[in-house]
Amino acid sequence: MSESRVARAVWLLALGQTLIYAGVYYAFPALLPDLTAGTGWSVAELALGPTVGFLVMALLTPLAGAWVDRGWGGEMLGLAPVIAALGLLALGFAGSPLVWVLIWAVIGVAQACCLYESCFSFLTRRLGLGARAAITKVTLVAGFSGTLAFPLGHWLGGVLGGQAALMAFAVLVLIGGGVNALAVRDLRRLERAEDLRPEPDSGALGLAMRRPAFWALAVLFGLVWLNHGILLTYVLMLFEDRGASGGLATLAAASIGPAQVLGRLALLLQGARLSNAWATVLSLLAIFAASLALISAGVLPGLIFVFAAMQGAGAGLLSILRPVLVADILGRRGFGAVSGATSVAPILASAAAPSVGAALLQLGGPGVVLGSCLGLAVLALGLGFGLMRGSARGAGA
Repeated sequence: MSESRVARAVWLLALGQTLIYAGVYYAFPALLPDLTAGTGWSVAELALGPTVGFLVMALLTPLAGAWVDRGWGGEMLGLAPVIAALGLLALGFAGSPLVWVLIWAVIGVAQACCLYESCFSFLTRRLGLGARAAITKVTLVAGFSGTLAFPLGHWLGGVLGGQAALMAFAVLVLIGGGVNALAVRDLRRLERAEDLRPEPDSGALGLAMRRPAFWALAVLFGLVWLNHGILLTYVLMLFEDRGASGGLATLAAASIGPAQVLGRLALLLQGARLSNAWATVLSLLAIFAASLALISAGVLPGLIFVFAAMQGAGAGLLSILRPVLVADILGRRGFGAVSGATSVAPILASAAAPSVGAALLQLGGPGVVLGSCLGLAVLALGLGFGLMRGSARGAGA
């Protein structure tokens, strides 16, 4: 297959991930005020749905990684969005918090099979050393999923109400699944042409889990994604608490996506001049600076845009760097299963984030939320420094 056909397939996957993430990841925070007003349920009751969805995703992601190793990644990327879209449609008819939560559990099954983790493992398996560039391209485009979801959710929620707006987002996810299927078809032609089919390695995961670096990576990204998940879920509420109007809060939230893209583009342009270790440390510093900016926005509300820039860039870079660091530090042997296992902690953190954030809001309001997120950023930064220094010493030994 020509390079142009490979590039076309990668950009198609990028578009598919953008649409799917907009529907199953960003639609909930974008519509949270409308869902609260329309259903009469508490924030905690609503947040329990995505929490359960991410818990199911966490349980199934290692299995999904193993399925990618066995050659089923394409089927998951094409069919799982259909399940997710049906789930979003069903959420529009949920009449009680219990039904709401059960539907999110089904969506969690789809998330395990069609979001970044499965997509990146699929690309790594098909493209080998060319996967970093492909993953970066996917995330450059998919970084705009929040930029699409927040303004669209603001408009749809006002016109249709929260639950009906979720049904509209289902259309985006369904289109995303179709786009994924086209990309998979092209990449599988490349596989047949070059006979790229590494055998699954059932012992690789066990060996990786005996290494301290495996657990350090898991905890590091768990801390980051708990910080990011809490802030993203309640971003509109936190911005308005800092003194921003509803329109300004929506604009700042929508700018997180472009900040993700700019951070990833900077990494792509730096190429080999910036090591993965240093890129990780800089990303963690950005997450730390973002929390400081949001706390300070109580004095100067315009700092919410500084928060959006730092948080978006930091989280955007780390979403690329996690699978790359897994390959760099733990090796490529059994990559799908090992990468899937290291992703359990950040997925669990994403699962806990809506409910943890709701509990913190009940405990002490937005101030407690912001202080806790700053603490998570400090812990992640300290662990990141230690892990990168240890990795550098190991490389030089």
